[in-house]
Amino acid sequence: MKTNIINLEKSYLYRIKTFTFSLSLGLLSVFSAAAQNQSKSLLQSSNYDMKLGDVQIIALSDGSIPQDLNKLLTNVKPGEVKELTEQNFQNPIVEASVNAYLLKIDDQLILVDAGTSELYGPSLGFLPGSLKKVGILPEQIDAILITHIHTDHTGGLVTNGKITFPNATVYISQKEFDFWMTPIYYREATNRLKPYYEEALLKITPILEAGKIKTFDYEKEIFPGVMPIPRLGHTPGHTTYRVSSKGETIVFLGDLIHSAAVQFVDPDVTIVYDVNPKEAAKARKKAFRDAAEQKYWVAGDHLSFPGIGHIRKTDNGYRWFPINYSTTGNGQ
Repeated sequence: MKTNIINLEKSYLYRIKTFTFSLSLGLLSVFSAAAQNQSKSLLQSSNYDMKLGDVQIIALSDGSIPQDLNKLLTNVKPGEVKELTEQNFQNPIVEASVNAYLLKIDDQLILVDAGTSELYGPSLGFLPGSLKKVGILPEQIDAILITHIHTDHTGGLVTNGKITFPNATVYISQKEFDFWMTPIYYREATNRLKPYYEEALLKITPILEAGKIKTFDYEKEIFPGVMPIPRLGHTPGHTTYRVSSKGETIVFLGDLIHSAAVQFVDPDVTIVYDVNPKEAAKARKKAFRDAAEQKYWVAGDHLSFPGIGHIRKTDNGYRWFPINYSTTGNGQ
């Protein structure tokens, strides 16, 4: 790890450690109050298995939460959200999945993203239960690949102040880590972004202090067959991960897409969470084009669970083909 990213100011760490989350700040402000009234006992953890060459992939549900697309999506045409959601037999307030993915590669157990933990209310935070359902304990996880540091992907790294996956090395791109963990960037951030810093750093700092963060540069394999690819814009270091085995490929998209109904048809549509919306749209179109041309699998953290499928080019955009349901692991 580069020395400049661990030389954090004491006052900055103190601010993060003593920060108390407010439901009126950051990401929480746009979530439906209905989710807060749901009983966690009514919900169950979920998983879905598939094979990719020699790699076993298990999609894991952290839960879901209502999101109002009219308030969240940006760069939309008049009436576009209503029209496209109706075409999908939905309405603009939809349940957004929060997915994570477990990879079994040789003798390694590797997570792609880490869920939310306690941050977003009772309809989320089910990742540990989903792991338990497939016979995996948190201490068995060897590595966690973070697509980006927004806390619906990193909140689950720390639960009630304790590291959730104590034996896991957490991999984050150097660009992403620098952006969220450098004190001067926090001080210069807009009021809109400051809560994102505070929420994210509250979860990342314990991992950093435990010496469990490993940063990387792009286009070099992290593990055999696992390649990080820069898809910048949603955040400055947003990463997708390409996993290949025996001629088969899947790309984990992270937050390149939030609404299947709208953004496959119109990839130029962005979302309020994007740090750089223009670059995010550009990255999304490149990822969609590559997936359609090369016909490999993709998996999205906010696509309806399990979030795995294929993308095909159409005259006006793209079409999503979710994986066929299977109880044998051969649904593809």
